[in-house]
Amino acid sequence: MADRKSSSGVGSRQTVKRKERAENEAKKEEKPKEGVKPPKEGEKAEVNGKKEPVENGEAGVENGANGEKPEPMELPPFEIITGDRIDPFFYKFQFKNVEYSSGRNKTFLCYLVDPGSDGLLRGYLEDEHAGAHAEEAFFQQVLPNYDPACKYTITWYMSSSPCAACAGKLAEILKARKNVRLAIFSARLFDWEEPEIQAGLKALAAAGCKLRMMKPLDFTYTWDTFVENDEEPFTPWEDCQENYEYYQDKLADILQ
Repeated sequence: MADRKSSSGVGSRQTVKRKERAENEAKKEEKPKEGVKPPKEGEKAEVNGKKEPVENGEAGVENGANGEKPEPMELPPFEIITGDRIDPFFYKFQFKNVEYSSGRNKTFLCYLVDPGSDGLLRGYLEDEHAGAHAEEAFFQQVLPNYDPACKYTITWYMSSSPCAACAGKLAEILKARKNVRLAIFSARLFDWEEPEIQAGLKALAAAGCKLRMMKPLDFTYTWDTFVENDEEPFTPWEDCQENYEYYQDKLADILQ
């Protein structure tokens, strides 16, 4: 797979800006304000029973100075980013299995593919705001030349579980390609309370996909396998095991 698209000066500046945004979000989540209830995946923060806007393309104030609602910020259209190793800061921020998700408006997908021949494929995909999601892009960029005669064993480690649309597309792919075996291990559940999300995950499991939340050992494995760690060992964050158990219980309830 190609390295991260940052060889040019423009790419480098974009990487720095993305890291600065992630750092700012990470600082905000360290100490929640008194009276602020952290939102679940895909929700807005709640302050004293009222919904507050968050920084996913929305203005920070509900009404402007003249009582007019500010125009929403437009997010730049990035392409799918591919590579072999993830920046360690991005990994720790995007894969953190917290219940709230401020600033985590993208998906990181680390993959292992055993095609039965020609060796193991390894790498990652990162989707940015616009265009195809990482799940769909995987079959377009990593496995564009599908061979019905091969047996594919595919393992994904994802920062967030698939949305309803992606779950539906994956279920159709697995039904059509009986020689593909897919296992998805997710750090967080995306909008797990929404009926369409639950239906999508059920359909995905019914199509033969193995679904499980990432355990602390999975984070250690992905850190060693997919991250530019400079041989630094992975240190689990606080509540990593507890958050895994919380999400695994929710997933089990959905799939029962």
